[in-house]
Amino acid sequence: MPSPLLETVAWLSLGLAMLCAAAILVDILAFGYRQPMGVMEWVWPITALYLGPLGLAFYWRVGRRRTERYQADHGEQHFPDWVRMGVASTHCGGGCTLGDIVAETAIGVLGLSLLGATIWASFVLDYTLALAFGVAFQFAAISAMSRQPARVRLRRAAKADVLSLTAFEVGLFGWMALMFFVLFPDPHLEPSEPTYWFLMQIGMALGLVTSYPMNVLLIRRGIKEMM
Repeated sequence: MPSPLLETVAWLSLGLAMLCAAAILVDILAFGYRQPMGVMEWVWPITALYLGPLGLAFYWRVGRRRTERYQADHGEQHFPDWVRMGVASTHCGGGCTLGDIVAETAIGVLGLSLLGATIWASFVLDYTLALAFGVAFQFAAISAMSRQPARVRLRRAAKADVLSLTAFEVGLFGWMALMFFVLFPDPHLEPSEPTYWFLMQIGMALGLVTSYPMNVLLIRRGIKEMM
């Protein structure tokens, strides 16, 4: 079982992440720093849910400065390619994270398992929903830049996102396997526990790291757009 110290750290991390996500939403919706690409108004707060203050800082330094309101006051902003590729990675991570949260919540509420273990159900349902949300987020991004027929945009979204979201899930699933088989083998942590979600924050951050090289490759090959 997690120690009281670890559980306290988990509550603090989760609470701080929620405050950071809320701060981003308030800045976007109440203060009018609307994103040029509507889907990023989902992505930035979702990113803060697992990166916490780092996600808020990234939004403040990049996401906020990309808005029309900020640029009207401070002039056009330019960012190096590695930063823009980082934004593309958070876009991929946003869909993946949303899918993972929905899947893990469903597994916890419904008590789902596969082959006698929840970990295998997590892998299947997490990947399925991450794929669905990831492609939907990519479709929204492409639709903001293109007027091609919907089927063409959907095909482009799937081509652009399948590899990048798979790379994200590789990092997350590797960490989840470590959680299940090594860190807490018996009894296993459950999605009803704050420590579970704190460790999932770490896994999602690792997923962002493992997805970055794939996003760079896809952008350089013209499969994904720079953001």
